[in-house]
Amino acid sequence: MTRRVLPYRVPSEDVVVAESWLLVSQDGEIPMPEALPDWDYQMDLQLRRTVRVDLDRARSQSGLPADTALTLAVVWTATGSNLSGPAEHARLTDSGTITAEFDVVLRGADLGGLLLLDTALVLAERRTDARPSSPRRAGSVLWSDRESLRLQGDAPQFPMAVIDFARTSFADDAAWHLQISGGLESATMGSLLLLVNERNTITATAFENAGRPRPVDRIVLSAVYADAARIMIEHGLGNDDFAEDADFPDGSLGATLLSLFDQLFPGQAITDIRMRQRQMPALFASDLQAAVKIFEVS
Repeated sequence: MTRRVLPYRVPSEDVVVAESWLLVSQDGEIPMPEALPDWDYQMDLQLRRTVRVDLDRARSQSGLPADTALTLAVVWTATGSNLSGPAEHARLTDSGTITAEFDVVLRGADLGGLLLLDTALVLAERRTDARPSSPRRAGSVLWSDRESLRLQGDAPQFPMAVIDFARTSFADDAAWHLQISGGLESATMGSLLLLVNERNTITATAFENAGRPRPVDRIVLSAVYADAARIMIEHGLGNDDFAEDADFPDGSLGATLLSLFDQLFPGQAITDIRMRQRQMPALFASDLQAAVKIFEVS
């Protein structure tokens, strides 16, 4: 980790010893992996971490009085949803070395993309009596680190809801519907919504089991993701602003569709695929089916 140069004194890195994040599942605790390829928006995450802080050295090396209150905090950020927030914090007023146990539960509906977990030791409140070279403002960072977990695999990911289609304008017996709204510059999380019909128990159950899918669940999920990819690609191709040289904002629908296009049609031009879709729709459908590798389940 590259240490930032701050305009005030900070303690040495070893005043804080942070153990690795642990991912908690039904099978127990495992070291947090780099990625969760089977993650789904229905899957909440529980993460644990132990952090030890030598408070006396943290204060003295920062030039702070011995009674200075510090805060050890965890903040999460999800690039797929553009959401972030405080996960947990502990106010530290003791002396000596303390041990903080963090047990964080994050809602799957708030996540997506790359999950960033920032842990920081900060000044709890403003100190007017601090030395000129010492941190003064509340929130001044004395130590920090960042760990990440990729939640988005090759399949398109989006928020979802399980509802009764009989109470909507959709066909009562339809299994799912991908709703796309807003323009290509709109945020992906606000533009996509996968609706699953609770009356179709096979599909609804497959999403309930997305964290630990059975063979039949994998087949259903494969079909849903293939259909969603088709709808998303066709939505992009139907918009003339959807092009390789388009500069869509990070986290936007346009950027998400471009990323999906590059995964499914690497090295191919959007104009060529658009022409193929308009002139030979049946052949395009077969090409897309092969690109998403439908029913290739492990």
